[in-house]
Amino acid sequence: MHKAKTSSLSIYLPANSSEQASYAATELRHYLSLITGQIIEIKDSLSAPSITLLLDNAMEEDSFSIQGQQGSATIRGSKRGIIYGAYELLEQLGCRFFTATCEKIPSIPDLVLPDFDLFDKPAFEYREHNYYELIKYSRFAVKRRLNGAHHPIQEKHGGHKSYVWFVHSFEKMVDPNVYGKDHPEYFSMYNGERCIIPQKHQLCLSNPDVFNIAVENVRKALQENPGAEIISLSQNDWNKSCECPECRKKDLYYGSASGLLIEFVNKIAETLEAEFPNVTFDTLAYNYSRPIPRHIRPRHNVCVRLCSIEACFAHSFEECDDDRSVILPDGSKTDFITDLRNWGSIHDRLYIWDYTTNFNFYPAPHPNWNVLQKNMQAFHKNHVTGVFEQANGASHGGTDFNELRAYIITKLLWDPYADVQKHIREFTDYYYGDAATFVRAYIAYLCHTAEAENIHVGFLEQTDSPLYAVHHLEHLRGLITRAKETVSQDPLRLWRIGKAELSLRWIELKNKAMVNGQFDPEEMNAFFSDWRAYGLTRIEEWFSPETTYRALLHGYWRGESFYSHWSEEGAEEL
Repeated sequence: MHKAKTSSLSIYLPANSSEQASYAATELRHYLSLITGQIIEIKDSLSAPSITLLLDNAMEEDSFSIQGQQGSATIRGSKRGIIYGAYELLEQLGCRFFTATCEKIPSIPDLVLPDFDLFDKPAFEYREHNYYELIKYSRFAVKRRLNGAHHPIQEKHGGHKSYVWFVHSFEKMVDPNVYGKDHPEYFSMYNGERCIIPQKHQLCLSNPDVFNIAVENVRKALQENPGAEIISLSQNDWNKSCECPECRKKDLYYGSASGLLIEFVNKIAETLEAEFPNVTFDTLAYNYSRPIPRHIRPRHNVCVRLCSIEACFAHSFEECDDDRSVILPDGSKTDFITDLRNWGSIHDRLYIWDYTTNFNFYPAPHPNWNVLQKNMQAFHKNHVTGVFEQANGASHGGTDFNELRAYIITKLLWDPYADVQKHIREFTDYYYGDAATFVRAYIAYLCHTAEAENIHVGFLEQTDSPLYAVHHLEHLRGLITRAKETVSQDPLRLWRIGKAELSLRWIELKNKAMVNGQFDPEEMNAFFSDWRAYGLTRIEEWFSPETTYRALLHGYWRGESFYSHWSEEGAEEL
């Protein structure tokens, strides 16, 4: 019976090491065994050559160092940092953790560790991305160095930043089901009437009773979640602020609806600070509250999360000439990059909520590849300390090369100045094999088209955009066809290209039906059959593929429009 020989290289884990250091050791043992084909041992005594793991809680959060010479190395890091340091050493040896199911592991039977002298830490303290693999597979999220609320990372794997309520929490602070009937004055006024429709309302923040109720509910939530680091005290997902006379007066005084919101959150943060000294009180700068206020600043324990939802994502924030804007109370306008610079100039605890897909049509080819890095650098330059990149949130992911996009974004969340083209080449060469050249040409053509024709793309776009003109689709179709031909004898890569091709197929059949009035049941059924065969679910945010299909049958662009129409008609089943 064959038995692998024991490597001379070992892993030194001092006695009484933390569970995070122990996990880092087991991961090193696993991957080094794969690399060398030999038995790697974890020891509690030091012998050369070895990799030593030392937890150092005095180091900055998530930071690590690797020092080594003569075939040995020492990884020193904070709680999560020591795990990140272990993965960094493996990446230095040639490992790549592309997706949860696709890793590149080199074969080095005669491995000798190179000399190391490096220190690393993330550009952002908070890093989050909701692509499904990074939520479903928490250990993969650790490899990608994410630490946000969407990633249920166990403490032994480093843990994550725990939120209470995350966002859009006004209903949790003052419940309309409890107070709406007897106290409509607690809720926002719009066109002279109080609005208490669930989620389609805000709070009347100038009402003192609202503060008293809210602060007690916030206190209760924090008591029920003793490990929470952040609680979100943020407006609902509805773009109308309260227009009652007192709130309107405050908005004019502050020059932005964010002023009254910051006043309200500051007061809660101040009231509860002594009781919860380690909690950050988070709020949104979103839609009407996006511009900075005059006369007030967020407290030191308040975090402002700026949202880019109105922006164009085909051009960088700093270079885009689109006129998408937010209207201030005095009628003037402001754009996203101005608001980013303004918030960054007045507050040192700024988070971002950014968008990386077309939420109307998840499969739509999204031309943001050339702006991901530029925008992340803009965040960093303007003192942003945390970023959430909202992606295709469907339960089994999507198309449009999202595996690559997720990989690149996680690289940028750690280092906005990383060599993105190198990372794209490494990923595509391994993941798509001989088709990689055509995948990169596809991405380049898509972005060049948006830039050359100055086509602006928001987070909600229709498929009849000039970006998807017939001649552009034909060019992209040609690249996909050549990619498939190149890997026709490589079933795995052919399967991956076939999945990416679903993006083009969706745009083509959607525009045939909605623009040209050509509905081909055979083509449509083939698409949905293949969509399901790849394990995919939603095609658009919130609605099932079945609803999307029925919307198309009825001549609606989206399942949402179909749903709204038939809800109003009293349909029982959607």
